[in-house]
Amino acid sequence: MNRYSLPVAAAVSFLAAVPAYAQDHASHAGMAMPADPAATTQPETARTKPDALAPGSKDSHDHNAMPMARQGGTAMGGTALPAGNAPAPKPPMDHYADRQFPAADMARARAEMMREQGGQTVYQAMFNLAEYQAREGRDGYRWDGEAFVGGDIHRLWLKSEGEGALGDRLESGEVQALYSRAVGPYFNLQAGVRQDFGQGPDRTYATVGFEGLAPYMFEVEGALFLSSKGDLLGRLEGYYDQRITQRLVLQPRVELNLAAQDVPENRLGAGLTDAELGLRLRYEITRQFAPYVGVSYEAKTGRTADFARARGEEPTGASFVFGIRAWF
Repeated sequence: MNRYSLPVAAAVSFLAAVPAYAQDHASHAGMAMPADPAATTQPETARTKPDALAPGSKDSHDHNAMPMARQGGTAMGGTALPAGNAPAPKPPMDHYADRQFPAADMARARAEMMREQGGQTVYQAMFNLAEYQAREGRDGYRWDGEAFVGGDIHRLWLKSEGEGALGDRLESGEVQALYSRAVGPYFNLQAGVRQDFGQGPDRTYATVGFEGLAPYMFEVEGALFLSSKGDLLGRLEGYYDQRITQRLVLQPRVELNLAAQDVPENRLGAGLTDAELGLRLRYEITRQFAPYVGVSYEAKTGRTADFARARGEEPTGASFVFGIRAWF
């Protein structure tokens, strides 16, 4: 062996290794895919196919064995696959803290946490309206209040409203006792009884209605009343709080009352009996206490207006009002 034999052998070995190295890296870059699937030396039955894998087998969890979707001739995988319809897994019901502390103590702690985060008994009493009405003729007054006690789903509601003229007996008043059940995050269904008092015959009504927050933050309320005499009445009211500043709030308000038939003893005619439109501006000294001023327009319609004229009353009238909205 001469002195050139060793360098020549090293050069030949390097040149032989270069194509293999290049081919190996090209396969990682996706450039060494065979042009014809039939050109592969592995038979079709021997190649790994996702639909041929047994469920639960080790190879079924191999990323290379995942099914591939195609779009426009391009293979897709991972998050590009179509959405499935498999049900969500059940939430875990075991609690790690039970391994370190007595399970009974931890169960009581979890129950207390759930009660504090939405299961408490809460209450509120509110006067939406408590006002003096300055109007043509004899001035008057009006109230509209409600209170509730209960939880997030089930509550007991008490409602009352009425009006009258100064120096005269109460014109009309009512009290309602209602069971309320939440039917969503914003609305409640209510049912119970209503008792009327004031001028005219006293009446007791079975009541069913709703109350809640409509889209665009409109407070709405509606109810049907069926009296012990078979008279069917209805009511729909709503208002909207337009905040002008952090303390100054403008509230438009509308109330509609209806009757399914004439009720002469209550001086009500069939159809829309009366409507009230109001606009009140309040100043919130605190959220719980806010004096207000405004105007209110009331109009009796149809046969109800005829009953009012027969008694020497005007069927329409406007009032300047001031009062207090408060809750605790």
